[in-house]
Amino acid sequence: MAEQKKSKLSIVTNGIIKENPVLVLVLGTCPTLATSSSVINGFGMGISASAVLICSNIVISLLRKIIPDKVRIPCYIVVIAGFVTVVQLLLKAFVPTLDSALGLYIPLIVVNCIILGRAEMFANKNTVIDSALDGIGMGIGFTLTLSVMGAIREFFGSGTLLNIPILSKFIPGMGIFNLAPGGFFVFALCMATVAYITRDKSKIRDNVGETDLFIEAQELKKKEA
Repeated sequence: MAEQKKSKLSIVTNGIIKENPVLVLVLGTCPTLATSSSVINGFGMGISASAVLICSNIVISLLRKIIPDKVRIPCYIVVIAGFVTVVQLLLKAFVPTLDSALGLYIPLIVVNCIILGRAEMFANKNTVIDSALDGIGMGIGFTLTLSVMGAIREFFGSGTLLNIPILSKFIPGMGIFNLAPGGFFVFALCMATVAYITRDKSKIRDNVGETDLFIEAQELKKKEA
């Protein structure tokens, strides 16, 4: 029973760092760079995509034995499009400012590689509960990435955080962080950080050990010569 709980937990946690959809799997790069100009935009996009991801994973998992293999991708798109429409209407009704800020990127969730990828690679092969947990984990990872990138870009680009003036009280913001080059720079920085955290330390130790042996062998050859 403990192993089962641990496996359920690992499904959720894998999407946060080890299999982060943006920083590790490198999926959904376009909306990540386009909507991470501020914390609010990044968080709003992350929550919207997460809601679609969780709901579509559940429905696709329920229908995985019914959907014909030859038309599975069009069926996935129909399911995802239905939930995207619901999310878009909710945003228009309750958060119109966020809806106008995100603009076209909400409808484009339909063809988001993260959602289609998880539908094909996970929801289509696993139970409803596992698929829901996978959606939650991937959604958390996606939302955290967008929020962190948005915080960095907003802080240095506009001198604000959550639209509250912080750095702008003292010095003007660096406008490049609000543009595409700043987005790519922050994206690369976040990817490098996650790669450093998730690196295989055992391989590093093995490589260091092999290097030490090589150096010792070279020194012995020099002494013998």
